[in-house]
Amino acid sequence: MVIDTGLGLAVTADLIETSGPYIDHWKLGFGTSAAVPRDLLRRKLALLASHGFLTYPGGTLLEVAIVQQHCRVFMGRARDLGFSAVEISDGTLPLPLVRRRNVIRCAIDAGLVAITEVGKKDPAAQPDARELADLALQDLEWGASWVLVEGRESGKGVGIYDKEGEISGEMLDQMADVMGDKIDRLIWEAPLKPQQAALVGRFGNDVGLGNVRWDEVLALEALRAGLRFETLQPIVERRKSLGQWKPEQIEKALGVEVSG
Repeated sequence: MVIDTGLGLAVTADLIETSGPYIDHWKLGFGTSAAVPRDLLRRKLALLASHGFLTYPGGTLLEVAIVQQHCRVFMGRARDLGFSAVEISDGTLPLPLVRRRNVIRCAIDAGLVAITEVGKKDPAAQPDARELADLALQDLEWGASWVLVEGRESGKGVGIYDKEGEISGEMLDQMADVMGDKIDRLIWEAPLKPQQAALVGRFGNDVGLGNVRWDEVLALEALRAGLRFETLQPIVERRKSLGQWKPEQIEKALGVEVSG
């Protein structure tokens, strides 16, 4: 999932051309879509839709609508503008479970894909791993298609990250245990390269990653494919340990047939 905080049509088109095959979700971060001229936003969303991306405004914008008692209006407006999904979060405001379920249903009834987020933005009010995973499973049961794990744009001091941006391995293990076979329905917001590398190492090349900067999509794809130090080094060490690659072994010349 790419986080877009204000790309114009030309840059958007360029990004689609160079990196489109590696992008699934396109989020217009926090409340930025409300500041974009409506005609421009429609044209941009139409361009993204023509390439099959799932598009949604940031969850903070929906939280504003909920505070203003305009949830249904918000869903209709998002659909009419050309969004294909919405992010449903309670990162800033308290949202009772019954209301959370109703908002998910409201999105689905409006013809939108419901993508929820678990976690809080306040570093002093962080849920534990069990709370995050239990809520994620509940959201999926209520109809959410994917669940984002809060990481903000900084990747520090929230969710699975400490104030330096380091991942808590204990939290990851606990969440994986609770999620079970639903773990692949999570999208980990991971804006920093070390976080991305650690999550790829823990869950594999196809792990869902979000809040990826638009200009780092190809860099992340190289990371997934083992084409950067962080993910190539473990491959090298594993192949050496298994005897599948020997540094001193000289390659055979092209075109030389080996008899016998």
